[in-house]
Amino acid sequence: MEQSLISALERFAEHPRILIALDFDGCVAELTSVASQARPVPENARAIETLAALDGVELAYVSGRSLETLRELADPPAGVLLIGSHGAEKDLGEDAPGLQLSSTEEIARGQIIDTLTEVAADAEGAWVEHKPAGAALHVRNVDGEEHAEHVLEHGRAALALVDGAYIKNGKKVLESVVVLATKGEGITELREHTTPDAVLFAGDDVTDEQGFAVLSGEDIGLKVGEGETAATHRIAEPKDLAGVLRLIADRRADHGQEVRPHP
Repeated sequence: MEQSLISALERFAEHPRILIALDFDGCVAELTSVASQARPVPENARAIETLAALDGVELAYVSGRSLETLRELADPPAGVLLIGSHGAEKDLGEDAPGLQLSSTEEIARGQIIDTLTEVAADAEGAWVEHKPAGAALHVRNVDGEEHAEHVLEHGRAALALVDGAYIKNGKKVLESVVVLATKGEGITELREHTTPDAVLFAGDDVTDEQGFAVLSGEDIGLKVGEGETAATHRIAEPKDLAGVLRLIADRRADHGQEVRPHP
């Protein structure tokens, strides 16, 4: 871990109230060819459990996954807040209605699913994930980088004919939704809900850049992996996140923050 990141984490950990927001795929969990098999890296899961018990620490997942899938795969500790579907779904620990689509949005969602399903049918290895606000075309299992990109381009062109379809580009995935929301908006809402002194957001994908964009001051943006980014710091891969989280926990313990009993 670079000294600049260590120093930033030490300063971050000393704030009385902090919010740690984490992407799931490619950040807490390794990217997998079978999306349903993704699970937190064990060291990351243990570090998250430790932080969840510390006083003054709010933890959140900010993911493109649906809330239902995120709860199942991430298995977060009690009290962890959830932002799903890139900000379109929220579980902030309060009684709140789930995502409600209008009749027009329901029709558009159906058209998105049908469109991407037709695209995937012509490309071996491609598959479509149904989501509450739309669908995602995955090409991680398509042979050949050029072929995979061609499938994504086909998907973009086909979606251009669907009224009300918004496109989100990711790593080997093309997502289309009928509710325009971003991880940046999700992090902003988390900040307003938890009123922390500083925020750390870690993510790996293109859509996470909108999350990094809303950080300021002594907030920390942490990019996982390669690629251009607005994040202030970087780690190489998901397993390196555990060291980041443990450093924060250890620093807070050194400064006498209390451990909350698990509910």
